[in-house]
Amino acid sequence: MNIQLRGIHKHFGKVHANNDIHLKFEEGQIVGILGENGAGKSTLMKILSGFQSASSGDILVDGNLITYRGPLDMIAHGVGMLQQDPLDVGAFTVLENFMYGANYQTVLNRRQALQDLHKYTARFGFDLDPLRSISSLSIAQRQQLEIVRLLALGVKTLILDEPTTGISGEQKAILFNTLKYLANEEGMIVLFVSHKLEDVVELCHRVAVLREGRVIGERAMPVTTHELVQMMFGDVLKPQTRAQLDLTKSPSVITMTDVTLTDKRLEMPNINLALRAGEVIGFAGLDGSGQSLVLRGLVGLERIQDGHVHVNGRDLTNNPYKAHLQAGVTFCAAGRVEEGLVAGLSLTEHFALFAMSDPFIDWSSAQTQMNHKIEHYKIRGKSHDLIEALSGGNQQRVLMALLPQQPIALVLENPTRGLDVDSARWIWQQLLTRRDTGAGIVFSSPDLDELVAYSDRIIVFYAGKMVEVPNVRQTNVEELGRMIGGQFESYEVA
Repeated sequence: MNIQLRGIHKHFGKVHANNDIHLKFEEGQIVGILGENGAGKSTLMKILSGFQSASSGDILVDGNLITYRGPLDMIAHGVGMLQQDPLDVGAFTVLENFMYGANYQTVLNRRQALQDLHKYTARFGFDLDPLRSISSLSIAQRQQLEIVRLLALGVKTLILDEPTTGISGEQKAILFNTLKYLANEEGMIVLFVSHKLEDVVELCHRVAVLREGRVIGERAMPVTTHELVQMMFGDVLKPQTRAQLDLTKSPSVITMTDVTLTDKRLEMPNINLALRAGEVIGFAGLDGSGQSLVLRGLVGLERIQDGHVHVNGRDLTNNPYKAHLQAGVTFCAAGRVEEGLVAGLSLTEHFALFAMSDPFIDWSSAQTQMNHKIEHYKIRGKSHDLIEALSGGNQQRVLMALLPQQPIALVLENPTRGLDVDSARWIWQQLLTRRDTGAGIVFSSPDLDELVAYSDRIIVFYAGKMVEVPNVRQTNVEELGRMIGGQFESYEVA
C-alpha cells in the first residue's frame, strides 16, 4: 500500500490551515509528522482519515484517485486514525466500544468479539477490562482501546496523533515494538504525529515537517532532536533552567492531613501533603498509580473517606469543587474537551462562562476581553470560533487563558499534554508568572523531563504509595524512572 497527497489545501475562513501539501507515504514506513502547534499536522491527518474534507487537492491510494464521505469510507480504503481525544461512547463498556462499527452485529457475535479483543490486548500488553465503562477509563486506556479497535477493523495505514501522551514507559515500549513489527513485518504505513521528539528519533524511518500549513522539509532518519527543533522553529531552543527558591517560610495554601482516598482499584490511607505559596510540586507515576486520585481529592472532586483538606486554613473537606474555586483553587483536567472545555461553545462564550459573576452578560465586553486573551496567549483562532475547531495545542492555550490571574493554587493534570516543546515552555511561563505572585502549583505529568525541570518537590506514586524524591535538585530522569518502576531503595513514604 502507498498513499499520495497531492496539492491539499484546507481553509477555515481566512485561516489557510493546509497550503498545497504534497507528500507520499510508502508501505513499511513509520513517518513522523512534525510541526509546532497550529502548523496543520492534525488537520492534514484528519483529511487523510476522512474526518474532514479538503478544500481542494487529491488523495491517491495505490495510485488510484479516491473519493470519500467520511472516516468509514477511509477505513474501507485501509486508513484509520487515533486522535488526541479518542472517539468513543462514554456510556458503553470497553467490549461494546470495540464492537461498535465492526462486524459484530448480533448477540451471538459477542463471544467472538471478546476473543478478538483479548487477542489484541494481549498482543499489545494493554490492561483493558472488557466490562468496564469508558467513563471509568483513563485517557491512556481509551487510546489503547482505539488502537486495537482500528487494527481489528483492518486498517493498513495507522495514524496516531500524540499516542504516547499519558502512557507509561513500559506501555510505550510495547507500543513501539508493535508499531515496528506492523511496519517492518506486515508492511503497514504508520504516521506518527508527536511533539515528543525523542520518540520520533527512536521510532521513525523519516520525518515530514510542517510550518504554518506548508511542508518545509522532509528528512530520512537518523536526525538529532536539535536538528528537528531547528526545522520546526527555525532556531535551537536554549536549555531550560530551574530557579533556586527558599520556600521554608512560605505559608501552606492547601494541606491534606491524615486523608484516606479510595477508588475501585486503590486505597490510599494516611496522606499528608502541604503545598506552600510559590511552590511547584510534581506528581510522577505510571497511569493509575494514584496521582489523579490525590489531585482530585485536593479540589473536592473525589470524596475524602477520612482526614481533612484545608485551603488557607479553612476546612473544605468534602466541599464541592465550587467552594474550592471560590477559595482561589483552580483545577485543570487532562481531558481538555471532556472536562475542561465545552464542545459547541465559542471562545467568547467560554470566557463569559468562566468569568460570569452576574446573570446578565455584556457580550461586547466579553468578546473584547477574549480578543485580548487571544492576542496575549497567541491562540490561533477567532473569538467566534467553536472550541472544537481549534487544534489541541490551541485548546490548551485557551484553558491557560481562562485561568484566574491571581489564584492561590493551581491543580493541574498534565498541563502540557499534546504540546510541542516551544508551546510547552510558553505554557510554563504563564504558570510560573502566577507562581511568582504567590500561587502554589501541584501538577502531574508523564513527561519526566518536565517534572525535573519545573518541580521544587517531586512525589512518586507507585501502586497507591507516595514517595518523595529526597533531593530534587540533584535528581535526574534516570533516577526518577527507576522510582516510578518501584525501586525506592531507602526513600521515605510520604
